[in-house]
Amino acid sequence: MSSDIIVSPPYYDSIAAAQGDQEKSPPLEQDIPQVSSGSVTAGYRSAKYSPAEWFSNYQTILEQAGTNHHKAQNIKQKSRTLSQDTEAAALKTQAEGTCLLGERLQEIHYWKSELQRHIEHLQADTESLLMLKKRLERSLDSTETPYAIATDNLTCRTRRLGAELVRDIVEEELVKEVDLIRSIQALLEKTAAQIVAQIKRNREAQQTLEMDWSDKCQAYSFDVASGRHSNMSPDTQQHPSSATMQEQVSTPSSWTQFTQDNLSKAMQEEQATNNLRLLVEQMLQDITDDLRVQCTCVDRAFSLRCEDLIEAKTQLEMKLVQTLEQIGSQERNIEALQQAIHNKEAPLRVAQSRLYLRSLRPNMELCRDQPQLSLEAEVKQIDATLESLKQKLSEARSSLSHLEESRMALQKDINCKTHSLFIEREKCMTYRKRYPTISALSGY
Repeated sequence: MSSDIIVSPPYYDSIAAAQGDQEKSPPLEQDIPQVSSGSVTAGYRSAKYSPAEWFSNYQTILEQAGTNHHKAQNIKQKSRTLSQDTEAAALKTQAEGTCLLGERLQEIHYWKSELQRHIEHLQADTESLLMLKKRLERSLDSTETPYAIATDNLTCRTRRLGAELVRDIVEEELVKEVDLIRSIQALLEKTAAQIVAQIKRNREAQQTLEMDWSDKCQAYSFDVASGRHSNMSPDTQQHPSSATMQEQVSTPSSWTQFTQDNLSKAMQEEQATNNLRLLVEQMLQDITDDLRVQCTCVDRAFSLRCEDLIEAKTQLEMKLVQTLEQIGSQERNIEALQQAIHNKEAPLRVAQSRLYLRSLRPNMELCRDQPQLSLEAEVKQIDATLESLKQKLSEARSSLSHLEESRMALQKDINCKTHSLFIEREKCMTYRKRYPTISALSGY
């Protein structure tokens, strides 16, 4: 009986091999060689393969090597195709990313330019407000001069004498001027506080814009550096965790809205600054006009008052001249009356002496004859004349006394008006020439 080992032929799917199927073919079945059941000579033969088995074995190895070679070729082809596809996709994705970075850079540059423009506007507005604040301070300082002038005028006018201490139109205008200056000073102080508050808001808005601008500059530099990276760049590294989602990441809409809100706030402050600047400019112009108008009213009132004083003083001086002339005339009249009275004394003595001597006539010689009657009539006439002259002398002296009182009153009133005129013209009106100019009141 033969001792050949029977081996089944190997399984090989030629169709699957032609299509490059990657599935494994069924494993080859190799029977364990069995010991021949024939008679064997001990020590010459154990279990050995037959030629058929030998041939089948190397054929199997060849076929397996061919299969593996085919599979390797297939995998190589697919790997090449996959590598080309992935490389093209990566290049396309990289190009799209670079394009998107470029668009992002343009967007960042646009908003950065807008931020820069409004930062410059806010800075210019702040500087203009600082200059305007200095103008307000200078204008406030310049109001101290007219206030000092007005109060000094009121103080000087309290030194007027007698009936000249009157509440006239000048005093009313001066009081109006003092009240106007006080209200203007309060308004200037309030407006200066508003400017300080606006400057603070402008600086806060500018600081917000500068922080946003700084962040965008940094982001712009990072994106520029990112856009310059290429596959040939030597400074690229692997950052596996860079693709993970970061905390507090903004979205494009929230990013844009954040900058728009900052710009909107800045534009509101710019508009508020512009409105405040226009308001202050107009206010300074109105203040200057009001002060100059009131100054003109006071000066005109002083001029009219001086004219009234000059006219009254002139009339008083004319009346004083007349009074002095009348006093001189009355004094001469008194002297004439006194002389007339003195002149009547001699005729009176003569008449009285004659009567006295004739009253010494004796007895029947004491007759009321015509001489006697004439002497008596003469004495009575002289007495009546003296009485009349003395009455006139008393009246003349009383008139002279009244004239002297009038002279004194006239001289006193003239002195008062001269003193008032000196206060009005030399003290008040001369001091008012120091009134600030329009440019000084406007803060320049």
